[in-house]
Amino acid sequence: MASSTPSRTRVRRYELGRTLGEGTFAKVKFARNVETGENVAIKILDKEKVLKHKMITQVMASKTKIYIVLEFVTGGELFNKAPFC
Repeated sequence: MASSTPSRTRVRRYELGRTLGEGTFAKVKFARNVETGENVAIKILDKEKVLKHKMITQVMASKTKIYIVLEFVTGGELFNKAPFC
C-alpha cells in the first residue's frame, strides 16, 4: 500500500517545512537538517522577482557572496519610501 504522506521538498541536506514569513521577493521556511536533526529557518529569494524589482538596480555574485545594489535614499528607512508591490 502506498503512503499518503506528502513528500517534502529537500534542498541539499535540509527538508523544507511550513512558511514562517513572506515578503516582496522572499519567503522564510522552517527547515530541518536531515543529517543532524537541527531546526533552522531558510530564506528563499525568488530570483526573477529580485531581478525585476524597481528598487534593485543590479545583482552580482561571487563564489561566497551575493550583492544586491539598491537605490540610495536619504532621510529614513527605504521601506517607508518605496512603493513595494
